[in-house]
Amino acid sequence: MHDFAFMIHPLDVNDIYRKFPKARIMPDKLIEKAMSLCPPFFVSDITGIKSQYNETGGMFVACPLTARQMVEMPEQTVLNKIIQTGKYAEKMGAKVLGLGAMTSVVGDAGITVAKNLNIPVTTGNSYTVYTALEGMKRAAELVGIKWQQAEIVVIGATGSIGSVCTRILSKECKYLTLVARDEAKLEKLAGKIYYEDGLAVRTSTQIDQVLSQADLVLAVSSAVTEIIDPQKLKTGAVVCDVARPRSISKTVAREREDVLVIEGGLIELPGDVDFHFNFGYPPKLALACMAETILLAMENLFESYTLGRELTIGQVNRIGELAQKHGFKLAGLRSFERPVEEGKIARVRACRMNDLNARAI
Repeated sequence: MHDFAFMIHPLDVNDIYRKFPKARIMPDKLIEKAMSLCPPFFVSDITGIKSQYNETGGMFVACPLTARQMVEMPEQTVLNKIIQTGKYAEKMGAKVLGLGAMTSVVGDAGITVAKNLNIPVTTGNSYTVYTALEGMKRAAELVGIKWQQAEIVVIGATGSIGSVCTRILSKECKYLTLVARDEAKLEKLAGKIYYEDGLAVRTSTQIDQVLSQADLVLAVSSAVTEIIDPQKLKTGAVVCDVARPRSISKTVAREREDVLVIEGGLIELPGDVDFHFNFGYPPKLALACMAETILLAMENLFESYTLGRELTIGQVNRIGELAQKHGFKLAGLRSFERPVEEGKIARVRACRMNDLNARAI
């Protein structure tokens, strides 16, 4: 049963080696070049997804381009490869296609891809937003941050995920700083938030200048390199890194015991789930973008749910309601693909309290 297909791609050559270990004997650039010449291919079946209302199954299909190639190659070339992969999923019987990782941000964020296929397409960004905010709020409470009063920085704020995140947060929080590369887009978003909610948000194009004051950092940038310097983070801060590739280095786990980094959008699926493929997460856990695709199949809602860069708050709330109906739930907090230990949370909380006490003296 292939009700849905989810498109994946290698983030870097290490992902290629995971699938084809014998390829390690070849230079990285040669491997990338060889993969780019390959046609799309079937990766594995996805089975056992079952709620009290319905059950479904699907498959992974691979677009053989790395994240770096998707940024550096001509946009139309990349789009053609994504469309080719979508047509392959369609041929394999999929009724809805989810775009994973960089395939969801190339060009117009899925609109052109959908126009060239006979099945609906989703980027999964609505459920990604819902779970990112849910995870950030949960982590904030655990380390003693009153998130409604916290200094919150959103990195990648003008993107499709970042902009709707900030609009939702602006209805609940008082102190928001928006970070992105394009100053004009930042000002436009800030104006929209002020019009909707009367909240005057700060904007910046310089990440390092705003990190030191941030209690909560939501990273939703589409950059292909790590852009958050661990040394700039505030003691006791929580970073929710939704970006893929990551926005923050694993070195933060070694260098900053006083900071909590969590992965956003990791979902526990209902049923006896088997991906028949190791893509880096424990059994039954999937990224929210993939989970949205599965939710559409579970509901027999075969429509292009989340496309383009203008998400609505209504879309986010609706997919959240469907997730609750079918028993999809946010996995326990995870950091760099490992569960966050209670001891880590306690240490960050203690560091935060000590820092606050020191500042009060």
